[in-house]
Amino acid sequence: MSEPTIFCCGEALVDMLPEVLADGRAAFSPHPGGAVFNTAIALGRLGMDVGLVTGLSSDFFGDLLREALAESGVDARYAVVSDQPTTLAFVRLDAGQARYRFYDEQSAGRMLEVSDMPALPESASALFFGGISLACEPAADAYAALAERSEGRVIMVDANIRPGFIENDVRYRDRLRRLFAVADVVKVSDEDLAWLEPGAESMAGQVAGLRRQGAGLVLVTRGGEGVEAWLPDGGQLHVPVVPVEVVDTVGAGDTFNAGFLACLASNACLTRGFLAAPDAEVLTEAIAWGARVAGLTVQRAGANPPWREELGG
Repeated sequence: MSEPTIFCCGEALVDMLPEVLADGRAAFSPHPGGAVFNTAIALGRLGMDVGLVTGLSSDFFGDLLREALAESGVDARYAVVSDQPTTLAFVRLDAGQARYRFYDEQSAGRMLEVSDMPALPESASALFFGGISLACEPAADAYAALAERSEGRVIMVDANIRPGFIENDVRYRDRLRRLFAVADVVKVSDEDLAWLEPGAESMAGQVAGLRRQGAGLVLVTRGGEGVEAWLPDGGQLHVPVVPVEVVDTVGAGDTFNAGFLACLASNACLTRGFLAAPDAEVLTEAIAWGARVAGLTVQRAGANPPWREELGG
């Protein structure tokens, strides 16, 4: 296995998804998941050399996660393994939208410390951060420290804010500011923006607030309304999405991230120089590719990112 060039840094957990047994009883079945884990899996399936920095348990749920990573070509050598339990996320679907209940106390992923963060190889050119791993302490501070010591590499942050996980609003906002200050790309949903910048009266005002925190290129995903890209030079572009029939939205944003990063990497544009002054045509292609990858994911149940061959090239 070659050394990874893209590292996804954050949570790996098991989604307990609802199902109906043959006799009609409700049940839950385990599926590998977690926002950052899903992005890593999607990158692996798109043919990228990708590694995952996370906390993995030695329990049988941890085995399930390791097997899934291996099947999708994700390098797990940089994960921190312990005998603490795997985080479980029980999922309920309401009209295709996922609602979660997490069991995360003293878990292998949550209890990471700054000193646990591995030294990454010279091949690492880009790091991706996001998900609940930015809210759950002490691991959240470990990931922030990894991002700060990796300045000089491309850094993408998906805020993916889950208010129910935020134990201390002040510390969480400060941590995000630290990450935005070193990030080349910040991805947010319109809901994330409303939480981050509640006093702003427009999206432009909200993005300006992120700029003041150090964010460069800002991508705002708006579901079926497409993606707004706010460029470092103050410009803006809109990328529409192709409507699809949605089964559920589990993993949609995660696979968008992977498609976006993979397209830039394939075009030799996953660099700090490009992201500081992106070419509009190349950037539009990367956003559209991310939306296409996500569009396939939402057409099937659960976080099941497509393989490269499913995308026709």
